Amino acid sequence: VQLVESGGGSALAGGSVRLSCAASRFFACMGWFRQAPGNRRKGLASMSASSVKYADSLAGRLYIYKHLANRTLNLRIDSPQPEDTAMYYCGADPFAGANCDTNLDFRYQGQGTQVTVS
Repeated sequence: VQLVESGGGSALAGGSVRLSCAASRFFACMGWFRQAPGNRRKGLASMSASSVKYADSLAGRLYIYKHLANRTLNLRIDSPQPEDTAMYYCGADPFAGANCDTNLDFRYQGQGTQVTVS
């Protein structure tokens, strides 16, 4: 299983951030989460065949989507703020089933990509 995140870096507050996760294949449940130093991991978005879910506190600023041809799972963050600064991770779980949710402890995850908003 390979999950490789990209698209991080420095971003200006109020702009837009686009993250991409290149996957060796698509899994039944995939999603994004983040972790900032000293903070707990925070689930952001999840996607399965039957549902797309977003963290309540960030709904409206997040958009998760797949690019089938490139085999990537992408996350767009609109109007990022300094508090969105964190390491962002892509996760996947072939066995989550109905438990596919933003707070799922994904079986697989990538190495992460750092996003710094100022």
